[in-house]
Formats: sequence, structure tokens, C-alpha cells
Amino acid sequence: MDLWGVPGAVPFMVSATAGTTVLGSFDPIEELADVCEEHNLWLHVDACWGGAALLSNKHKHLLKGVQRAHSVAWNPHKMLMAGQQCSAFLVRDKTGLLQRCHSACASYLFQKDKFYDISCDTGDKSIQCGRKADAFRFWLMWKALGTRELERRVDHALEMARYLTEGIKKRDGFRLLMEPEYTNVCFWYIPPSMRKIPDSPEFWQKVEAVAPKIKERMMKTGSMMVGYQSHGINANFFRMIIISPWVSTKDMDFVLDEIHRLGADL
Repeated sequence: MDLWGVPGAVPFMVSATAGTTVLGSFDPIEELADVCEEHNLWLHVDACWGGAALLSNKHKHLLKGVQRAHSVAWNPHKMLMAGQQCSAFLVRDKTGLLQRCHSACASYLFQKDKFYDISCDTGDKSIQCGRKADAFRFWLMWKALGTRELERRVDHALEMARYLTEGIKKRDGFRLLMEPEYTNVCFWYIPPSMRKIPDSPEFWQKVEAVAPKIKERMMKTGSMMVGYQSHGINANFFRMIIISPWVSTKDMDFVLDEIHRLGADL
């Protein structure tokens, strides 16, 4: 097989993404799992950003099929706002795969002649033996807030994303990059001076400069911190990520009002 120009290369795994960094998009995990099972491939799911959707009965469908993955990565410090850093790497394998891959068997750290069962020593089973106990801080947060509150946080963030999306659709000068799947709301702001210019390479070249200038102004004003970036052939656009359980519809309105205020003269 000639894979990406490498003669004899044979794929051994598929890496799916549940919540991409920029667009918040989700790969069809169920369909990919079918392919992996048919060809005996390892299925990994990068759910670092989107994994929190599993806590929501309303939105867990975004990760349909994730239970069929061989491994999953998840960062509760993102959507769920667990104390940084809080990351998890979950494997379905029960043969001690991680320990076999990452164990150093360092005699100066993990003595074999202890009086207790040495299987309790988790340090030599982790990817980094000195890593903090991330699972413990997530467990504490879960105990303190409860499952319903974590679910409410996820649902609220997606509700605010939908509200912001509808606001963008209703306002002159705002244009969605795509209908969001998660809480990544990506959009352009087109100043009044550019709204009658037809779409063309020259038009998008002008749009390219709008978001950076508005970002400069919002930072100097101290009113907001909203990121922007280009993506593929798409000119710079704003990427609003909603996480906080305390944001309201008024905050979403303010975001659009402030972007217009700062960019209306461009």
C-alpha cells in the first residue's frame, strides 16, 4: 500500500475529534467505529474539548459511539472549568497497556519489596510518573457540584451559544462562518463601509484586516477578550467560545454591540 507517498505504509489507527479547537466540530464516531472494526484499527477519540457534552442528556448525542473507542482523551478543565490542569486519558484495554508502554521500573522510586501490594503504586502506570492526581481534583469538583450542576453548565453554555448565533443572524454586518455544533461561534463583522461591496478576493482581503483591528481596540479599551483567526481559505473571523456558567443573554448582546461600536468606522 502507498499511504501518503510512503511505500508499504499501513494504517493502524484512526484519530477522531469530538469538538475541534477552532470550529467545535464533531467527527461521526459511530461511522468511524464501524470502519475501524471492519479493518481491525485502533480508534482514538480526541474529546479534550467536546467530551463534557457526555454529561448532558440533551447534547450527549454529539459523541454517539464514543463507547466503542479504544482510547479517549478529555480535559475537564476546559468546558467544566475544573482546576487546571485536569486531563484524562482513558483506555478500554485492561491488560496494563499504559504501564507496559510507559513504566520506567525505576528501583529508586518503586521498590518491589514493600510491605503492601505494589500494584497500589500508580506512579509507574502513568504517562508521567510525577504528574499530579488530576482525577482527584475532578472528583472533588463533581462531589461539590453534583451531576446535575455539571449538566446545567454544559446546557447553559450551548444555550448561550445558540442565543449568540441567532443574534448574529439578525444583525446587519454580522455573518456566520458556519452553524455551530458546540459553543464555538465563528463569525465575521462587516463594517458599514464594506457592506455594499460584492464578495471577491478584494472584499475578503479587506475583511481580513477587520477582526485584528477590532481586537486591538477591545484590548486597549479593556472591554472584552474575544479571539480571532483565519482558517483554511477563510479570512480572519471572530471565534467566540462560551464556557462560563455565569454568562447571560445580556453578555451575548454586549459582545455584538461592542464589536459594532469598535468597528463601525472601519
